[in-house]
Amino acid sequence: MHVLVLGAGLAGVTSAWYLKHAGFDVSVVDRQPGPAMETSFANGGQISVSHPEPWANPGAPGTILRWLGNDAAPLRVTPRADWHQWLWAARFLRECLPWRTRRNTAAIAALARYSRECLQALRGATELDYTHARRGILHLFFDAAEVARIPARVAELAAYAIAAEACDTARCLAIEPALAHMARPPLGGIYAPDDEAGDAKEFIDALTLRLKAEGVRFHFETRVDALDHQGGLIEGVRVTRPDGSSARLDASSYVLCMGSYSPLLVAPLGERLPIYPVKGYSVSVPIVAPARAPLVSLTDEARRIVCSRLGNTLRVAGTAELNGYDLSPDPRREAAMLAWVDTHFAGATDLDAAEAWCGLRPTTPSNRPLIGKSGLLNLYYNTGHGTLGWTLACGSAAALADLMSGRRPRPDFPFLDSRFG
Repeated sequence: MHVLVLGAGLAGVTSAWYLKHAGFDVSVVDRQPGPAMETSFANGGQISVSHPEPWANPGAPGTILRWLGNDAAPLRVTPRADWHQWLWAARFLRECLPWRTRRNTAAIAALARYSRECLQALRGATELDYTHARRGILHLFFDAAEVARIPARVAELAAYAIAAEACDTARCLAIEPALAHMARPPLGGIYAPDDEAGDAKEFIDALTLRLKAEGVRFHFETRVDALDHQGGLIEGVRVTRPDGSSARLDASSYVLCMGSYSPLLVAPLGERLPIYPVKGYSVSVPIVAPARAPLVSLTDEARRIVCSRLGNTLRVAGTAELNGYDLSPDPRREAAMLAWVDTHFAGATDLDAAEAWCGLRPTTPSNRPLIGKSGLLNLYYNTGHGTLGWTLACGSAAALADLMSGRRPRPDFPFLDSRFG
């Protein structure tokens, strides 16, 4: 059976991999000249299984209220005359109920654990050449009240079968000696030794080359315009080719992996996906003093900033903006992350040579991605991964391949399938 995957980011290319190895004939289409050129291009680099709690949690409404009107806050909301934004916000608030947060956290944790296993198995089977490190993630806390909650948070992670260690300042510095150069070291931390860091763009580039060698066809610089459908069946995908001509790509089944743009494509079909674009930023900074730069991937919990060492580059990412599909960068957000680097690891990097990036994270109110069958007979979803696209990529794609093959996926997750959801 021929499957056409729409989108060549993390979700799309990993879907192509697992579908190909499940026996499907696979093609991929993307508007960019190569894979992983949009949201997957320069993310924070973390495989952060140790962060399963969604943004929507009981403490979120109060935190967001405190941040309103503060342009430097980790989350900035720009109200728009857009009913999609307001509906998404209302659903987000509903997901902040304690029982919903517990349900969502358990589902994300199960999929994240499985996904890390899938990534490691894929890497072992293929020996893909991309920058990665298995040194864990150290979550840093600078507030005494948050430090007091560390034992409870470690216990919560243990309940989800996620290894974590409560750390005082001395232990944080022992795990990551570069923290000793900080003017204000952390008061405590949580160390997740099984987590990873890696360059998602390099990973997808290498996987794309492997897929091409195995016969998967890629249609780059090909814009997806619309889905042709008759009743409940997708009959083809209307596209614009690189030369500007129109064409239609046909397949037996279709997988939608177009991130924040997924809802726009299927809305004319009557499908309403609860996905809203949340803009995030990153800066990639060359390392000039290796001993002063961290080796372990870090998360500043208060600032919602993550930091990963990718070879000779320090990748720092974070912040969130709800402002529709506006992709214009805010230099103040980029400057804030560079200031974070300078404050915490002064002299470690060449800040003048930093490369800034921003992209739209496809975020659901629950933070759970949409994986499985749509309301149409031959259209499937693998989209809506929010900030956890890299963490959940391989597991989501492997589960999708199982669903499309008629098998029950392993993780305990609410897939979009009446047989296994």
